[in-house]
Amino acid sequence: MGGTASPPGLPETPSPPMKTKSIVGIVLIALGVIALAYQGITYTSKADTIDLGPLKITAAQKKTIPVPPIVGVLSLVGGIVLLVMDRRR
Repeated sequence: MGGTASPPGLPETPSPPMKTKSIVGIVLIALGVIALAYQGITYTSKADTIDLGPLKITAAQKKTIPVPPIVGVLSLVGGIVLLVMDRRR
C-alpha cells in the first residue's frame, strides 16, 4: 500500500521517501529569485471618492508593498543551505 501502481500480477513497488528539505529549499530559492527580480508587490485597490445618493464615483489606486533585497538574499541563501544539508545526508 502507498507505493506506485504496478501492472496486475506484479508486486507493488515502494515509492521513494519525500525529501521535505529539498522541496522547501527549492521553494525558498524560487521565492528569493522572484523577490530580487520584482523588488515589491503591486496591487490595485478601489476606493469610493464621491458618494452622492445614486451617484458613486470610484477610483482605482495602485499601491506597492516594497520587499527589501535582503529578504530575497536570505531566502536564496536559506534555500541553498537546505539543499546542501539534504544532499550531505
